[in-house]
Amino acid sequence: MLNIDTFVPIQFFKKEAYTGSMNGMRYRVAKEEEEFSAAVYPEPYCYEATPEEQKIKASFPFTEEGRGQAVDWINEQYEKNRPAWEKAARK
Repeated sequence: MLNIDTFVPIQFFKKEAYTGSMNGMRYRVAKEEEEFSAAVYPEPYCYEATPEEQKIKASFPFTEEGRGQAVDWINEQYEKNRPAWEKAARK
């Protein structure tokens, strides 16, 4: 699970997107306009190579609170869809 205390700082997102993975679930958080854009999607492909219909997306304010909301949302998506992520995990 992601931890807000160790997640990348808000300043990072002013320059680029952040991607990572957890047991078959990949995620991406980026600054778009004045919001955080968060997405989760199954392994094995990168964000750009994953079909749009396989991505689950949400937006949050570009604030410290919004950063925390994005982390919480990613964790919720992992728990909510855990069987699908585990099935997608590379063995």
